[in-house]
Amino acid sequence: MRRNYHLLILLFPVIFWFICFFLLPLISVLIYSFIERGTYGGVEWNFTLENYARFLGLEDPEQFDTLYLRILWRSVSTALVCTAACLFLGYPFAYYLARYKPKHRNILLLLVVVPFWTNFLIRTYAWILILRTEGILNSLLGAVFPNWGPLELLNTPLAVQIGLVYGYLPFMILPLYAALEQLDMSLLEAAQDLGASPRRAFWHVTVPLSLPGILAGSMLVFIPTVGAFLTPDILGGGKVSYIGNVIERQFKTARDWPFGSALSFMLMGIVLVGTVLYFRALQQSESEVT
Repeated sequence: MRRNYHLLILLFPVIFWFICFFLLPLISVLIYSFIERGTYGGVEWNFTLENYARFLGLEDPEQFDTLYLRILWRSVSTALVCTAACLFLGYPFAYYLARYKPKHRNILLLLVVVPFWTNFLIRTYAWILILRTEGILNSLLGAVFPNWGPLELLNTPLAVQIGLVYGYLPFMILPLYAALEQLDMSLLEAAQDLGASPRRAFWHVTVPLSLPGILAGSMLVFIPTVGAFLTPDILGGGKVSYIGNVIERQFKTARDWPFGSALSFMLMGIVLVGTVLYFRALQQSESEVT
């Protein structure tokens, strides 16, 4: 009993922080999602399911409106494409990094984390100089292909996707590197001794053993990108709506806190489902490896 008491004292700062800065705000958002918006902003303390019905397009029984469902699907699909692109670009780099000479490996690791030394907002604004009509990319393309006109890249979904991949690529590389660095090279040698080609050994030995890193990196990329609002605002020019931008506008512009809270909880549900699937896949991969 005394030992549990001392343990509780040691854990008290963590428990206090968790309750005050996570649990209580989460409960307040949940409560706000079930109340009505005031006439001039604010809230009226009347219980309602209208906020969730509005999100699902069931607010008007005579007309099914899928606006917010389409915005949510756009955000989820953008996050999935961003995750796949980060995996496609990050896996070869992490694989090469794990096989590189230990003497110079830290230099490459430093290059991965160097972007974090600059504020994310500044780095995102830098892409405007690259992607705009008179930007660096179009100037280079114009010098190589004089007959080509400037590409309209800025304020498009493609620009948003480029900015997201750039911003979250290190979150994919680092978990992949941690998993590939611990790979036992004798397993690859054994596979080759048994007649497996390098390509077959890669797909049947390296990829399964690095699956925890793939799943961890995918979660670290998918979760923040599905609710991203800064990059779509800056590089998308507000022309294409994403769920993060809609939530931001509900709190800051429309002053519809109940509906913004309902949107936040629906987005949280999507992330929670993805997290549960991640842990299940991780447990399955670990059981297959053992």
